[in-house]
Amino acid sequence: MVAAIGLACLAAGGLLGGCSDGTRFQSAAAPATTNAAKFPKPVVPSAAAEREHERILSTYGGVYDDARLEALITKTVDRLVAASDHPEQGYRVTILNSGAVNAFALPNGQLYVTRGLIALASDTSELSSVLSHEMAHVLAKHAAIREDEARKAALVSNVMTNMGDDPDLTALALAKTKMTMASFSRTQEFEADEIGVALSAKAHFDPYGAARFLSAMERNAAFKAAQASFDPRSQDFLSSHPATPDRVHNAQNAARQFTAPRTGEADRDEYLAAIDNIVYGEDPSEGFVRGRRFLHPKLGFTFTAPDSFTLENTAQAVVGVREGGSQAMRFDVVRVPAEQSLGDYLNSGWMENVDKSSTEDLSVNGFPAATAVAHGEQWQFRVYALRFGSDVYRFIFASRQRSTESDRSFRETVNSFRRLTSAEIQEARPLRVKVINVQPGDTVESLAHRMAGVDHQAERLRVINGLDARATIKARDRIKIVVD
Repeated sequence: MVAAIGLACLAAGGLLGGCSDGTRFQSAAAPATTNAAKFPKPVVPSAAAEREHERILSTYGGVYDDARLEALITKTVDRLVAASDHPEQGYRVTILNSGAVNAFALPNGQLYVTRGLIALASDTSELSSVLSHEMAHVLAKHAAIREDEARKAALVSNVMTNMGDDPDLTALALAKTKMTMASFSRTQEFEADEIGVALSAKAHFDPYGAARFLSAMERNAAFKAAQASFDPRSQDFLSSHPATPDRVHNAQNAARQFTAPRTGEADRDEYLAAIDNIVYGEDPSEGFVRGRRFLHPKLGFTFTAPDSFTLENTAQAVVGVREGGSQAMRFDVVRVPAEQSLGDYLNSGWMENVDKSSTEDLSVNGFPAATAVAHGEQWQFRVYALRFGSDVYRFIFASRQRSTESDRSFRETVNSFRRLTSAEIQEARPLRVKVINVQPGDTVESLAHRMAGVDHQAERLRVINGLDARATIKARDRIKIVVD
């Protein structure tokens, strides 16, 4: 677990991940012309791009190594580059070890796609729609244009803040600036969709893959949002690439310019063969959630959240919300000098309105700990600090209304913190996607019972296979399930 950056809010921000160096495979597409100048140029990262690359790796769990996936993505990118009007533009693709559904590009042609996105896609044309969309951002120089617009927006904000005497006028100017940037981003997304669909079609992929995958992402995001009161989309593709009905409609209209539905090349069988056995969800080596329980094999501990809580493992912390949203929790790690007592740390000012008279020293399963309460306008807090080895972990519980019952359930969660046994560490395996053949008599519901390690199996099976609520399956179909 990475060090906490301080308590800003009880909200999800992405998967908890470690950092990994290294670069991934480079596109080496054959040029569309015999002119040697048209060969893809090597992607040469600037110092700024390298810093951003390392930040991305740290945020998204490092690199995910899988030779079959690398070969599939290289082949897909090569086809897209060869079909492009700019085959001289090179790309370097990194698969990120994150269950989040995301993809993005740096201006120099460095592309990133998470294994979570790869697991959600159902054929190569859907993957090509994502890659071509990100390539379109590079080709249209959207990042550079946005940087220029952001610089102008920052200048407007600075001038209005420093020179504006009327706070209402200043707020109005800042609001207009934000609206302009949002509109600008929306325009870029539509443009990248249209360029990407055209590029996929020219590369002989099914251009309707874009509309299918936009719909699949929206179903996935809606499914996740229904399981938690916090917004789980903050690290997902949809946070910066909203899959609005307008975008789906626009992608469908763009595809119709090239071919009729279901006539393009989807490469479904090859794609499913490549993703069979891909890790699903969190990487256990960096901590993972199983129901209400959080386990971290690498650091060697586990705990169980209160009843009716849904947990989410994020980059900064493990966060949880009780059904209905009346209670929430955050679990993270902080640096506390060995010579500072935990009680003194709780009263050191990192959290406002701590009632110092409530501070109490404790022992939790042999580990030194301390607790205190804090009061906010809308939330009441019960905070614990626990020293485990050289690290100090924080449990921060929030309630709309503090009660003896809530205090008891929070204390039970803290008391559940313990070391993992050697056997538990050895048995901590990732969930994986398994591709199976549908047999006569199989239904979504019957196959959902074969799903392991996940909740809401039937709904999840539909989501990961791009099936809406009315879709059925038939014998000899190939579908994805999750197993441990």
